[in-house]
Amino acid sequence: MTDRIKVLLADGRAPVRAGARKILAASGSIEVVGEVEDGDQTITETLDLLPDLLLLDLTMPRLPGLEAMRAIMSGQPQIKILLLNKQIRAQHIVEALQIGARGIALQDEMEKSLASAIRHVCSGGYWLGDEEVEGLVAALHSLVHEHAAAPRPMTSEKTFKFTRREVEVIRFIVDGRSNREIAAQIGLSEETVKRHLTNVYGKVGVSTRLELAMFAMSHQLVA
Repeated sequence: MTDRIKVLLADGRAPVRAGARKILAASGSIEVVGEVEDGDQTITETLDLLPDLLLLDLTMPRLPGLEAMRAIMSGQPQIKILLLNKQIRAQHIVEALQIGARGIALQDEMEKSLASAIRHVCSGGYWLGDEEVEGLVAALHSLVHEHAAAPRPMTSEKTFKFTRREVEVIRFIVDGRSNREIAAQIGLSEETVKRHLTNVYGKVGVSTRLELAMFAMSHQLVA
């Protein structure tokens, strides 16, 4: 990108905003056009300033970051959103990705990679922690395997009355596979895969692949 990238800082922690502002000022190609400290201000200032990128803390005062994201994405979906947090919590990040976030930059890695993360996201990529990711499927794949590594109470597949084939489809969805890839892998038509997926959605009360992946992770249905 040849133009300067305009960034709005949205974080309830003044020291974090100051640190990010200093780092971005030194980048030479990124301009901080505003700072806000709560979720309500985030919506107002984002829609008023129309930055190229919103650097957002999920734990904002007054209005949670995810709710602010929903409002912004419904009004100005072209604005890139990069989360800035202390650590990656996979369930929250998957939900944020579903709403429209382009990834997460870690607070402890700001000096090393924040400017690179912003440039990469504004060029169309995704960013997780301290590395670039080219697509949403790859981002979800990385989060799934990190999430699955942490011990959690296990829910039996029998609880939801999944068939053996439905369990296979769920695992492929969590692994980021398309319906076509799933069909080829298990020897079914794409229409049959879609039917299995529709049945699974109905059993667990979700309506998108990302919601299903998040559900499967939170109930430890994948290994």
